[in-house]
Amino acid sequence: MAELSHLNARGDAHMVDVSQKPIVPRAAIAEGRVRIAPATARAILDGAAPKGDVAAVARLAGIAASKRTAGLVLLCHPLPIDGVDVAVEIDPDGLVAIRATVRTTARTGVEMEALTAVSVAALNVYDMVKGIDPAPVIESIRLVEKTKGSA
Repeated sequence: MAELSHLNARGDAHMVDVSQKPIVPRAAIAEGRVRIAPATARAILDGAAPKGDVAAVARLAGIAASKRTAGLVLLCHPLPIDGVDVAVEIDPDGLVAIRATVRTTARTGVEMEALTAVSVAALNVYDMVKGIDPAPVIESIRLVEKTKGSA
């Protein structure tokens, strides 16, 4: 079994000390989906969603969430975020695709920030459509890529 770096010698959870790691450019890409009814997708695409611009709200929520990850995921380090891109694409057949790219120059990566951005963007899509869609489903949130080193 691999050694768990978030446990100290007593087996207690703790924040990993990254002070000796080099400060380098890092990036992470995450994606996820929200399945909605085709009629809901058409309403969004036609600008007729009752709560407003679903994609814009989800995009901004994802950006804001990425910057608050350390307050939500207890053992994450607070990181300087150099850039966040959140893309929200709505397919007329009822698939909302969300993709977040987060960049930093730091001692540790931004995977959790990218995953948080996608998760919160998806929650906002759900919230924005729940009044007109009986069963939106958030699914397939995953890390797609992470990089470190020269950008």
